[in-house]
Amino acid sequence: MSEAKTPAPLTETQLRERFLAVPFARYLGIDLELRGDELTLVMPYREELIGNIMLPALHGGTLGALLELAAVATVSVKQRQAHLPKTIDITIDYLRSGRPVATFARARLTRLGRRIASVHAEAWQHERADPIAALNGHFLLTQSDT
Repeated sequence: MSEAKTPAPLTETQLRERFLAVPFARYLGIDLELRGDELTLVMPYREELIGNIMLPALHGGTLGALLELAAVATVSVKQRQAHLPKTIDITIDYLRSGRPVATFARARLTRLGRRIASVHAEAWQHERADPIAALNGHFLLTQSDT
């Protein structure tokens, strides 16, 4: 019987290259920081990201994209996937307006099956304990990676 080979962990450089291949992540200017197995995504503030100029507040779509990318990246890191997992569904709770400053996001696996990963992610600006948005989602693990 042959043993399945466990893929090597993704390096921060490999993960960054993978994300630069996602056009919307490039447009948003999202960067990432990997320390051990903890991944933080950073979306620097730019004027184009404002959705409501009267407040001003970040567009909800940019926050949703940041959260979804954090979830996908976390699944990739934890499962050492060769390909980005596919989104099955996501629910985003917008807790307060995002202000015109840098925004951070982290995700954690809440349940992992053979084919589906459940993930919770949160975005914050000044204090991690004070999130501005949260995501719960399910992602399909690619068959070649399971």
